[in-house]
Amino acid sequence: MVYADCPICGDRRGKMGLYLNINTWRCWHCGESGGMLPLYGKVHGISNSEAYREICDALAINGFAEECAAPVYQTKEHDPKDVPSDKAPDEEIHRTLTALLSLLTLTPAHREHLRTVRGLTDNDIDGFGFKSTPPSRMCRTLTERLMKQGCRVQGVPGFYVNDYGKWTVKFYNRTAGIIIPLRGVDSLLHGLQIRLDHPIRDENDPPDKVGAKYLPLSSTGKNQGTSAGTPVHFIGDPHARVVYVTEGALKADIVHALTGRTFVATIGANNPNGLDELFSFLSRNGTEEIIEAEDMDKYRNTGVNRGAAAVYYLARKNGMTCRRLNWNPNYKGIDDWQLALRRKKEMHKEAQEMTFKEQYLSGLCTLDHIESCVERWHTLPEDGISLRDYLGLTEQEMDVYLQVDLTTTFERLLDSQRRCQHYRIYQLKLNGGKTVPFAFAGIKKLREAGYEQPPASLYQLVYDGTIFCPNEQSEQDILNQIFTRYCDILPEGFPGRNVAPSDVIELYGDNRRTYFYCDEDGFPGVKFSPMLAKPLNADE
Repeated sequence: MVYADCPICGDRRGKMGLYLNINTWRCWHCGESGGMLPLYGKVHGISNSEAYREICDALAINGFAEECAAPVYQTKEHDPKDVPSDKAPDEEIHRTLTALLSLLTLTPAHREHLRTVRGLTDNDIDGFGFKSTPPSRMCRTLTERLMKQGCRVQGVPGFYVNDYGKWTVKFYNRTAGIIIPLRGVDSLLHGLQIRLDHPIRDENDPPDKVGAKYLPLSSTGKNQGTSAGTPVHFIGDPHARVVYVTEGALKADIVHALTGRTFVATIGANNPNGLDELFSFLSRNGTEEIIEAEDMDKYRNTGVNRGAAAVYYLARKNGMTCRRLNWNPNYKGIDDWQLALRRKKEMHKEAQEMTFKEQYLSGLCTLDHIESCVERWHTLPEDGISLRDYLGLTEQEMDVYLQVDLTTTFERLLDSQRRCQHYRIYQLKLNGGKTVPFAFAGIKKLREAGYEQPPASLYQLVYDGTIFCPNEQSEQDILNQIFTRYCDILPEGFPGRNVAPSDVIELYGDNRRTYFYCDEDGFPGVKFSPMLAKPLNADE
């Protein structure tokens, strides 16, 4: 047995006995006693079930526990006498949630994630009001401080009455993460969402499923608790002529910061609740066009596709035009795409330029480009790189270049080191809102959809071209070169989309044809029947 001060009555004379061999305790001053969970629950003013979860969280690796089995103690968590609260007026919810956020901070780890992974500046982060979830032991204290400030907590999503009759707010250690404010077109806070540090998986989820990444701050099912509902997030100009619609408040905030455009974000791609009323307001306020910018998995996920179709219907119902925004399908979300564009511009400034020989052997320039390279070399410091190294030539090639006519021996010398490769690009035909379960996905999704090989009847031939490549270049290197040419800024006259997973590339020549599936990591060989593929722009 160990004697300790009692945290319940506050006695400091060591009157509490801890019986470690049987996991019980008793305070000989106040008379309270019990097991581990009642001790923790009474100290923190929470139920035994909540105490169980918090202890599991505290003992888990990295401060996070998997879903815990139900404790053996009976609790009031699902007591039929528990009743929900009607939702408070919008102004009261805004006032309470604003005050709550003012009591919270953003951890350095979360700030670094928003900076480095999400591409936001410190000014962006502070302006959007992102915070970190507090430890669960602080929930009662935070709620009491809000009530002392005159804030209403009844009817505010996330707040409820615990088993001890005390108001608290529903933050758990196992659902820790970044708090994302959800604001309406009226600039009021209508709710909060949590981007979880550790996604929560259902026990029946398949092994490759990541799990839920975002949760609303809600107290549904709790005594005097309130549902979060389905608030629609708005960021930008309420008088904008063009408004973009996507899924996810954090995504909308990021793209607004990167582009300055006005965004509406639903909480779930297949959840258009709230859009009808908002679109009606925007139409009266001067908005003329809605641009649907749901993730690119709308081409393979029927739920996302239905949500995108609802955006069309509601926009037109409220007198606005609507069109679909497509982008490089190598990026799932519009935020990923815009952030990649910005980073590519930054990398391009720092990237080392290819030598003349590398460009010529890859077909990126003509022979007379060498004169421009020589002129640029003359602007370099005198103690810098030699002209031969700058051009990327061997000693023999440099001697030939200096001694003979460019159009004869030197050209033949370089041409002997490269070859012309013929290729064709096939892409899925996705017009008319069609979905294909493996669109823009790797070969694993193709197999999960029931196909051993890409079904040529779902494809169309979009391009037939040639590419120069060094003689020693492998097929995989050639495929990477083709992918690089068409995965970002498309050359003028290219009629297809950006090359992305699910595309098929054919290499042909010398009576030989080989087909490759564009996977998320490489180009595995496949069987393909080009005669079944449709021509570009063929009718459905």
